[in-house]
Amino acid sequence: MIGYPFDSELLLKKAKKIKRELLEDGSGRIRKKIAVLGGATTHEIVRMMELFLLDEGIEPVFYESEYAQYYEDAVFGNPELDAFAPDLIYICTSFRNLKELPDLNMKEEDAEALVAETAERFKTIWEKCRERYHCPVIQNNFEFPPFRLMGNADASDPRGSVHFVNAVNAALVRNIRQLSAQGYSVYLHDLQYLSASFGLDRWHDEGLWNLYKYAQSMEAVPTLAYSVTRIVKSVFGKNKKALVLDLDNTLWGGVIGDDGVSGIELGEETAQGETFRAFQSYLKKQKDIGILLAVDSKNEEENALAGLNHPQGVLRPGDFVAIRANWEPKSMNFTEIAAELNILPESMVFVDDNPAEREIVRQQVKGAAVPEMSAPETYIRTLDRAGYFEVTSLSEDDRRRSQMYLENAQRTRAEHSFADYGEYLKSLEMHAVIRPFEEIYYPRITQLTNKSNQFNLTTRRYTQEEIAQAASDGDTVTLYGQLFDKFGDNGIVSVVIGSVAMQLTEEERDKDGRIIRKGEPTGRLALLIDLWLMSCRVLKRDMEFAMMDALEKECIRRGIPEIFGYYYPTAKNKMVMNFYDTMGFTKISEDEEGNTVWKYTIDGQGTKRNRYIAVEDDA
Repeated sequence: MIGYPFDSELLLKKAKKIKRELLEDGSGRIRKKIAVLGGATTHEIVRMMELFLLDEGIEPVFYESEYAQYYEDAVFGNPELDAFAPDLIYICTSFRNLKELPDLNMKEEDAEALVAETAERFKTIWEKCRERYHCPVIQNNFEFPPFRLMGNADASDPRGSVHFVNAVNAALVRNIRQLSAQGYSVYLHDLQYLSASFGLDRWHDEGLWNLYKYAQSMEAVPTLAYSVTRIVKSVFGKNKKALVLDLDNTLWGGVIGDDGVSGIELGEETAQGETFRAFQSYLKKQKDIGILLAVDSKNEEENALAGLNHPQGVLRPGDFVAIRANWEPKSMNFTEIAAELNILPESMVFVDDNPAEREIVRQQVKGAAVPEMSAPETYIRTLDRAGYFEVTSLSEDDRRRSQMYLENAQRTRAEHSFADYGEYLKSLEMHAVIRPFEEIYYPRITQLTNKSNQFNLTTRRYTQEEIAQAASDGDTVTLYGQLFDKFGDNGIVSVVIGSVAMQLTEEERDKDGRIIRKGEPTGRLALLIDLWLMSCRVLKRDMEFAMMDALEKECIRRGIPEIFGYYYPTAKNKMVMNFYDTMGFTKISEDEEGNTVWKYTIDGQGTKRNRYIAVEDDA
């Protein structure tokens, strides 16, 4: 009901009931404050966004601007919005908010000036949001108008509305790219494509606009809300990571065990074969943006590999990070693939043409995405519109992700050939770069803070602006760690952020809990660790010890004698509950919810824990 394709009418009608059911499922969610600054009525959009975000593991709290006050709220602020302190701002505008359109009597240069003036107005909004709220901004571009005064010439004449929309949209992109280069996080929500795919005649509703100032039809509201929440969940690290694929009638037509390699449909000789080849090409491009591909098929492995080596195929066995071709339940294979890749099952999407297999995985693997796959010619559209892998940043690590996991498989095979684990670690010939945050890596560091759940002690999430701010703050310690070995580059795998603070004496309270004496500065500095995370793909390789050594070294350089660490338990990070104990910290407090505080006192020149990694740092 919530996932694509959804029933818009049912969602609008049953929103309260669906929300109640989502909140009753007991799932742990991250809480985010989202300001929707609208150029039209946005109440129904917000209602639908709430459902889709709850389903993605995000509990949203909304601020809605008054009707058409998006510019005033963003540029001048107001006390209510300032107090709200949004984690993200969505500028929900449309063609209706283009204040001035070209006039048929305008000169061409005046029409071009109007384009620049319109785009600059929105650039001002983004800059003011950054200055005032330091949070990501999502901006709609503009859909085409409901009519064309000059017919087809409306697209080519500089005075045409269609031409104007295209020119303004292009100018918005240029401005976003310019600001992105300066560290701003502004994301374009492509209303132009969305409305075109929905159908312009169904998108526009003049009666609804005149009556209630909705900028699109009520039928289009869930589609808009779903689309923008794809960006929101990506910004906050809720993207899926892997496609787990069936083979027969999913990657090719027919059953290879019955029909043989020569009998399956794949390639340009038949319409059906061309459809499956196009689907494989689409999946190959998904791999190129960092999506992991795996096989989960009821098949003999020999047949599966023969099919993947079909001369007309696009995908090859080497494109997959895991291949499970056997007669075990697919739900079991699915969870084993997740364990092998060291990612959570809910991070994966199961793609299978068989409805019975889809339902079994849906029931047995809670949280896994299982789209409805109908006719092969709709496969691409189904995955594409679902937005499981919305790109808000694309780093070199993303492009190399599949290769990294294949290299990891090589490491695992190498590990099994050693009786002594220490000898195995030596054989990896590891070296690491550990340094303060560098601007070139801000997107990847931000991505890690929003994606890492298992080895994440406080599970704090950061925007790129906050990462840049931490890097430039003299009272903040930042470290990133990049790990290499003989098999390749693991990428940036660990991040630490800590605040330098003056220690205080303990405050005194009376029997009623009122403060009698506040704590006084002791003159001793301490580092308070706000974030410590590591990618699970480098577990047990000494990288955590190397990061601790580097952190202690930085504290010594700054004259900081003590470090305080914090562990906040979640459903996913239990593996690190005793991490600070392993690093030599002493637990100094624990509350009834399991939140713990740890203290480490630096002794002399520091302690070397890392035994197997050669570290390059700034010292």
